[in-house]
Amino acid sequence: MLVQFHDQVLYLKHNLNAQAIASLKGEAGSIQTEIDRLIKEMNTSIARADEFIKELH
Repeated sequence: MLVQFHDQVLYLKHNLNAQAIASLKGEAGSIQTEIDRLIKEMNTSIARADEFIKELH
């Protein structure tokens, strides 16, 4: 009986870990999309700042 309980607990731990990992994979994709968008916006801002500095000279 104790062995069966241990096996069930182990199964649940693995199953929950798999669910957590699957959830994080979706979240990671969303975060990567945000990072890509922010990098694009930063590059745009840098380019505008460079143009502004050129106009000052």
